[in-house]
Amino acid sequence: MQRVVQFAGPRQVEVVTADSVPLPPGHLRVRTRYSGISAGTELTAYRGTNPYLTRSWDPEARIFRDGGPGVAYPVAGWGYSEVGEVLEVSPELTGVPGMPGPGDLVWGIWGHRDEGIVPAERMAGHRLPDGLDPLAGAFARVGAIAYNAVLAAGIHLAEDVAVFGQGVIGLITTRLARLNGAAVTAVDALESRLAKAAEYGASRTLDARAGAVAEQIREATGGRGADVAIEISGAYPALHEAVRSVAVGGRVVASGFYQGDGIGLRLGDEFHHNRVEIVSSQIGGVPPGLAGRWSVDRLQRTFLSLVAAGQVDVKSLVSHVVPVADAAEAYVLLDERPAEALQVVLEF
Repeated sequence: MQRVVQFAGPRQVEVVTADSVPLPPGHLRVRTRYSGISAGTELTAYRGTNPYLTRSWDPEARIFRDGGPGVAYPVAGWGYSEVGEVLEVSPELTGVPGMPGPGDLVWGIWGHRDEGIVPAERMAGHRLPDGLDPLAGAFARVGAIAYNAVLAAGIHLAEDVAVFGQGVIGLITTRLARLNGAAVTAVDALESRLAKAAEYGASRTLDARAGAVAEQIREATGGRGADVAIEISGAYPALHEAVRSVAVGGRVVASGFYQGDGIGLRLGDEFHHNRVEIVSSQIGGVPPGLAGRWSVDRLQRTFLSLVAAGQVDVKSLVSHVVPVADAAEAYVLLDERPAEALQVVLEF
């Protein structure tokens, strides 16, 4: 038997038991040690706002269709940033180059559950880098989301970049943009996160509650505006302020998971008059112009290599390590008291 975290309904979290299953050919069995909770996409399923809960995604037409949900409650085993120990490898995989073996610590995606049955093609090369704390491996996916946004931004050396939202992914974005040679302005509504952004290399921080964010960014850049803004909070007013903040012909990377109608986003204003480019960044793929060289797997591996080399400190982003039995409390914390938490990790 194994434990699985599931959403029984909006804001209803259960830890249920499920049978362990035999290992099919071409798979690995992994015993989970840590599983990070996504405070963005995952909370949309927890709150009941995720579009898959009301509409169906047509993968061929690549549109959402009305007529029924693509995902229904209970939603079991959500989660996409896991670390664990390989327990068993399908016999035909023994000796395959790059394939982890029993006892190896690995990172990947198998959800909030005691045990993952993972296809081999998703685990090749996924051994945790030597010397890396296993807890850090839970950042492979969120780090890749931030990395993807930075690639989509197309930052050049010494450009001015504004990053809206300084949660876990926003902070990592700030750090990666700084490593990429940008002067970063970090924007958030929580003082504690702005202080962390300064530690992560932001040249200046702006409190969104004080208003006049775009005006302050333009003033700091001699009236020009930021070359690029990366919006990662998923709030439409923040996306609108990001549009207001960039220079004529500037780029805004929309990397948040926006819910519902775009209240607060006015496309007839600065977007129209300054010919602003809005680019969507989503972890299902890399920017099209880089697809010949980059992949999501490369994003994840490269990010973990930066962590292992000490270029990005992720352990300081872990605010809570919660036993899986207390998973419901972890979601309440992230949903109702976000100022008290950064990365919340379930421990199995």
